[in-house]
Amino acid sequence: MSDILKQLKWRYATKKFDSTRKLEAKKLDTLKHAFNLTATSYGLQPLKLIVISEQETKESLVSHTMNQEQVRDASHVLVLCVEEKIDSSYIRSYFKKVQEVRDTPSEILHPFESFLVESFSEKPSEEIKIWMEKQAYLALGNLLTVCAMEEIDACPIEGFEPKKYDAFLELEKEGLRSVLVMAVGYRAEDDMFASLKKVRRGVDSVVIER
Repeated sequence: MSDILKQLKWRYATKKFDSTRKLEAKKLDTLKHAFNLTATSYGLQPLKLIVISEQETKESLVSHTMNQEQVRDASHVLVLCVEEKIDSSYIRSYFKKVQEVRDTPSEILHPFESFLVESFSEKPSEEIKIWMEKQAYLALGNLLTVCAMEEIDACPIEGFEPKKYDAFLELEKEGLRSVLVMAVGYRAEDDMFASLKKVRRGVDSVVIER
């Protein structure tokens, strides 16, 4: 069995964290960089990551997370956010960055830039909202895999109240809204779920070859 499959078998949605153990700075930095390197549609990265380490803040978020204690006991709580809007200014800023990093002539980039500006201007706001949320799920999947490889325990959380998170963390000031939450740290020794066998449908049941 490959190393990555062993690590994916090792990981599970941690139900109880050891509140006395904190992530090393190097591992937290790895997660930050992994988030930044996540693949996104068109490379637009309509995402930002809020990293919460303050104990008081984590405790305050429990009531906005269906009383799930993982956000209190985890080393850090990661809040995956999307931009409130993607407009022509945002898109043009991205292409300016492409030009700076790759030294690509503007005349080469301009056709695709114009296409995206026009395309997004014609899309309903709800469609763009759904598109951005999908990018957040891509980032979540990437982070879960990196956590497994680094032996960082994690619990992805959809069961939270986004509007209350947004208000408490004052995300509106940042032009952001929360989509997903992920608690990270180290499992508690008495977390019974750590020793349970994985229940999956099996490769033959979920993979169709033609």
